Amino acid sequence: MMLRTIPFAVVLGLMAAPALAQQAATADAARDALAKKEGEGDQSALLKQTLTAVDKQYTLIRRNQLALTYDLSYSYVGEERIVTDIANGSASLFNIENNNSHTVTNTFSADYGVRDNLTANLTLPLISRYADTAARSGLSNSIGDIGLGARWQPFEARRDQPGLTLTGNVRLPTGRSPFKIIAGSGEATGSGVGAATVGVNVNKIVDPVALFGSLNFTASLPARNLWQVNGTRILTRVAPGPSVGFGLGFAYALSYGISTTVSFQEAISAGSKLRFADGLEAKTHMQTSGILNLGLGYRISPKTTVNFSVGIGLTPDSPNLIVGMNLPLSF
Repeated sequence: MMLRTIPFAVVLGLMAAPALAQQAATADAARDALAKKEGEGDQSALLKQTLTAVDKQYTLIRRNQLALTYDLSYSYVGEERIVTDIANGSASLFNIENNNSHTVTNTFSADYGVRDNLTANLTLPLISRYADTAARSGLSNSIGDIGLGARWQPFEARRDQPGLTLTGNVRLPTGRSPFKIIAGSGEATGSGVGAATVGVNVNKIVDPVALFGSLNFTASLPARNLWQVNGTRILTRVAPGPSVGFGLGFAYALSYGISTTVSFQEAISAGSKLRFADGLEAKTHMQTSGILNLGLGYRISPKTTVNFSVGIGLTPDSPNLIVGMNLPLSF
């Protein structure tokens, strides 16, 4: 009996081996399909890329690395202004003027890793602006204000702790100054004054959400030696007031390829002091600009995320609409 049983058991084992191997192969294939592929990254990496694309203030690049980025944005400002003139207690003039401005900005920026925790930045904007007002209308194409900046991360980034980044930027008045534009000669493409900005940014990743916020302060140099005709007077000097800005928002990873962002930004600027050739001095009112931004990030490769955004102005001093796209040039 033992001699007959042993060969029969061997035959059963040989017959079962292919089935067991097939089941093992199927299980391995299922695990491979469910497992994260090499280079696919995780949601934390995706959120960091999203933060970089939405606002490059929040993350840094490695030492000796160079990152090139192209930003395309369109903004629209539209308003209706009532012009009146009252003489002898009655209105002798009543007119509604429509002022519209369309601006397309192409910005090329380069980030270089000086150290692992220090990144230098250069931005070069090319601006096309079309304005249509009661007084004039025209199109201008020119370089905007060049920016030089640096970002420094004083503490090592840790997964369970907020990330802190200190920023500094200098704006050079290389664009066409609004204080030197002659009527009929085109539109301004720059601020007309140099400025310096210092700020702090904080972000914390809590999968699948990244929280971020910022606070900054800007001081501008005055524009001197002007000779711009404004009505019956000649403007000779402008001293812009300081401004304070802050923002907050979050990014949410819907999947390994799609992420969304919602953020709010506000800037409060003190009034500017104006001086005219006849000795008259005046000061403008304080301005407040608030914008709600909605963004969508699409991951086209393991290391590249393209972002699209729409900004909605919330205050009278804000642009009515801003549409933007952020595209890395180095893949």
